[in-house]
Amino acid sequence: MKTRTRAQAKLITAQLLSGAGIASGYAVGGLLAEEITGKTSMAGIAQMSVILGAGLIAYPLAVLAGKAGRRTALTLGFGIGTIGATVVLLGVALQFLPLFMLGMMLCGSATASGLQARYAAVDLVDPANAGRAMSLVVWATTVGSVLGPSFTAPGAHLGAALGMNELAGPYLISMTAFGLATLVASTLTKKIKPGAAEAVPESAETAESSDSGDSAVEPPTMKLGPALRFALARPVPLFAIITIIAGQMMMTNVMVMTPVHMDHQEFSLGAIGIVVSVHIAGMYALSPVFGWMADRWGPGTVIAGGVLVFATAIILGVIDATAEVSSMVLLSIALIFLGIGWSMFLIGGSALLTASVPQHAKVTLQGASDAAMNLGGALMAAMAGTVLQAGGFLWINLMATVVLLITLALSIRAVPLMRWPSRGRAPTPTEDDAAEASQVR
Repeated sequence: MKTRTRAQAKLITAQLLSGAGIASGYAVGGLLAEEITGKTSMAGIAQMSVILGAGLIAYPLAVLAGKAGRRTALTLGFGIGTIGATVVLLGVALQFLPLFMLGMMLCGSATASGLQARYAAVDLVDPANAGRAMSLVVWATTVGSVLGPSFTAPGAHLGAALGMNELAGPYLISMTAFGLATLVASTLTKKIKPGAAEAVPESAETAESSDSGDSAVEPPTMKLGPALRFALARPVPLFAIITIIAGQMMMTNVMVMTPVHMDHQEFSLGAIGIVVSVHIAGMYALSPVFGWMADRWGPGTVIAGGVLVFATAIILGVIDATAEVSSMVLLSIALIFLGIGWSMFLIGGSALLTASVPQHAKVTLQGASDAAMNLGGALMAAMAGTVLQAGGFLWINLMATVVLLITLALSIRAVPLMRWPSRGRAPTPTEDDAAEASQVR
């Protein structure tokens, strides 16, 4: 129990530090790209690079976790983020855009590691508490995201004091925070103890039988192709993955363009900052509640609630877009709901995916879903500027509506197949599914 508690504390600490590092640099990344190129349009591309980097590294990190364990994967992931912040600083010093963009992509590795940490938390606990375990790690991002922007000004002063571009200063904070997260992750214990309650986040693919003294031989980790075929052939795992991806796409699409929409409506930078801050709070602050809901009433309940919350956010966004004068209060409420909907889709979808696939398929599909999630977000971010220019904030919300309707269409087949045992026990894949999965490699 003490080993598990210490491991959970380390995961939360690493996530907090990573969140602070990401948020510290987020505010100035676009400004740096604009300064280097002299083009405002490059500001959005800089932020997209971080999301793209997270999408590209997520699956390789999951593969590494399956082979070498969570400790190795998380340490490497946060370490690459540390290198990324260093490369950003070098790119700014040289005023060389390709190097700067490469650094931004490498910083995305810290985001990918933070996402994987939620699954590492699940490895620590009984499956009946999986939702709460992952939600606590997600919640730690709230603290980091709140602390991160407060380091922006001190970071700028530090950069100026060191003779650097002051806008690059916050990336000194990011580099330090990612470095500390790397150190914390490297201290995760390697040993796995028998029984889920005593497990340590080193491998999601190894377990020992609690019914006998003999070690049970688990099937090897499924490769990407067979794992995807397994998920695509089954409505529940497919719906879980689509939910995770859809939540990220809707959130990114609206969130990225809201500050631009507000700027067009002549809101102050202070007002824009407030709206973004309440959105971030909505993304993370209530995640423990949704984790508890997933454990008690099932992930499907959380996802259903997320559909209603996302719909509310979109409706409020449409009302604001069609009004003669944009309302900061209305936008703030819409962005809060947008963040809450994302949290419900992430927690609910992740819990459903973990519960609906066999053990030897989990790490592969977790990594694949995180990769697709970030790549989907990057795609929406890349398209959002053109859509905003063509149809305004209304079209941005209509794009989110399309994604939500597709998610609902896919739920029609999945919902009747979700089988949830009595309260206090986690859902598991059927014996037929597990048997079929063991034969597909």
